[in-house]
Amino acid sequence: MSRAFVKESDGTEGQELPELLVSPHRNLVTPRGLQQIEATVAQLQAELSQARSEDDRPGIARIQRDLRYWTGRLRTAEVVNSPDVPDTVRFGSTVMLAMPDGERVEYQIVGEDEADPADGKISYVSPIARLLIGTAVGDVVALVDGVAEVMGVR
Repeated sequence: MSRAFVKESDGTEGQELPELLVSPHRNLVTPRGLQQIEATVAQLQAELSQARSEDDRPGIARIQRDLRYWTGRLRTAEVVNSPDVPDTVRFGSTVMLAMPDGERVEYQIVGEDEADPADGKISYVSPIARLLIGTAVGDVVALVDGVAEVMGVR
């Protein structure tokens, strides 16, 4: 038989995709984080329909796995609204810090799935967030690269 008529393996046949790991921490989310999870679930549902219409078996398996993760995250999401009077740093707060080198940085403390350090959004379980939660304007926190002063909370 010619090799032209033998189906080549795409490397996914007979192999189960590993499930995405779910954090052991509470699934706290900001209202915006909940919207992001809902949008991700909707996007994955659309991708699943498309993959099924194209009979893309590896794509279907990947999307179903991702959909299981995100629907679970949606089901367990605990929405935490930002405090009305931001007197201390807590979940959802944006905190402004004066760093040791004089630079000023802002971090918003958010849920794990919406964290994006490059955009200034840090997970509430991150080491920096744990140091900041409970502080107020004027407090000093000891960071790895020196002390920083809390300049503002909103």
